[in-house]
Amino acid sequence: MRLLHTSDWHLGRSFHGVGMLESQRSFVDQLVACVAAESVDVVLIAGDVYDRALPGLDVVTLLDEALVRITEAGASVVLTSGNHDSAIRLGFASRLLERGGVHLRTRIEDLDTPVVLPGGPGGEGEGIVALYGIPYLEPRLVAERLGVEDANHFDVTKAATDRIRQDVARRRKAGPVFPVVLAHTFASGGITSDSERDLSIGGLGAVPLDLFEDFGYTALGHLHGRQELAPHVRYSGSPLAYSFSEARHRKGAWLVDVDAGGLVDVREVVWDAPRTLAVLRGTLAELLESPDHQWAEEAFCQITLTDAKRPVQAMEQLRARFPDTLVLAFDPQGVEATAEVTYSSRLAAAEDDLGVCCGFLEHVRGHGPGTVEDAALREALEAVRVGEAEL
Repeated sequence: MRLLHTSDWHLGRSFHGVGMLESQRSFVDQLVACVAAESVDVVLIAGDVYDRALPGLDVVTLLDEALVRITEAGASVVLTSGNHDSAIRLGFASRLLERGGVHLRTRIEDLDTPVVLPGGPGGEGEGIVALYGIPYLEPRLVAERLGVEDANHFDVTKAATDRIRQDVARRRKAGPVFPVVLAHTFASGGITSDSERDLSIGGLGAVPLDLFEDFGYTALGHLHGRQELAPHVRYSGSPLAYSFSEARHRKGAWLVDVDAGGLVDVREVVWDAPRTLAVLRGTLAELLESPDHQWAEEAFCQITLTDAKRPVQAMEQLRARFPDTLVLAFDPQGVEATAEVTYSSRLAAAEDDLGVCCGFLEHVRGHGPGTVEDAALREALEAVRVGEAEL
C-alpha cells in the first residue's frame, strides 16, 4: 500500500500581503499528478488544512476541488485538523464524505476508530493497515474528556496514543496490523520556522518521540520543514514556503510504502515552487549594482540594508531592480556606539521641543537635522507657540 504523507496546506494563507491561492492551486495540480503517476492509495493530510478557522468561500471551494480530484485519481484521503483549523467545521459531514473515500478525523471520539484497509500486496491478503488520526489537542479543552488531570501537551497526547495502542492490541488478536498515526503536534527534535504558531501558551508544548515508538509510521504535521525524526516518524512540512525563514527549504512530501508486515520504503517527493525566495543583505549600492543578485530580480525578496545611514527612498530604489521586495530591514554597520542610544533615552535627554524633533530625526534616519531643516523646525515650533498663545 502506498501512502502520500502531506500536511500544513494552510489554504487561504497570504505571504506578506500577497495572496497565495493560485500558488496553492498549482500545488494541488502537482499533488493530483503525483497520485496518478505513483499509484498512491491514500493521501494523508496531518492538520492545518486551512490557515484560519473561518476560511473564505474561494478557499473552501479549492479544498472541495482538491478532494474530488484526489479521489477521482484513485486515492482515498485521511485528514486531521490542526491548530489553525476549526475541528467542528472541518469535520462537518464526515460520515457522508467517508462514503466517497474522504475520512475526517477531527473528534476525540474517533481517536481509536481507524480507517482500515487490507494490508497485503495490491490490497489483498492477510492483515490490515489501520490509519488513526489525532487532531490538534488543545490541552485546556480536551484534558477532562481524555481523563487527564494536568492540562498539558504531553499528558493529552499520551492519553490519545494509549487509546490507539489499546485498539491496535485488540485488533492484533485477529491477525497482523500495521498502525499508521497522523498527529498534528510539536515532537521533540523538530526544527521550527517563523511561519508556525506556537502550540502552547507559556510552555514549549513539545512531546517526546517515544509516544509514537509503537506505531509503524507516524505522519506528523505542524512544523513546516520536511524532516525525519526517526525512520518511522517524520514531518512532511508545508507544500509552499510561508515565511522567508523557509527560503532554503526543499518543499515536498513523503511517499510511504507499507504492508501489514511493516514499513517497506519511504522516499521524498518534491514540489516545484511557484516563486523563488531571496534573502539579501548589503549596502544599497551593492544590492543595486552587483550582478551576483540578478537571480533575485524575479523573486520575492527580504532585504536588509547595512548602510551606516539610512538611504533616502530605499524601498523605491530597491523595487526598481527587485520589484517584489516584500520586507525591508535596516542593520547599520560601522555606526558609533552612541548611535545605538534608545529613542526613549533621547526623549528623556531632550531639553525642549526642538530637542524632541531632532531626536526623532536621528532615531529614524541615523543623523540629526541639517542647517535648512533646523531653521524650518525652529520656524514651525515658533508658529505653533504663537498660535497656542493666541488661543
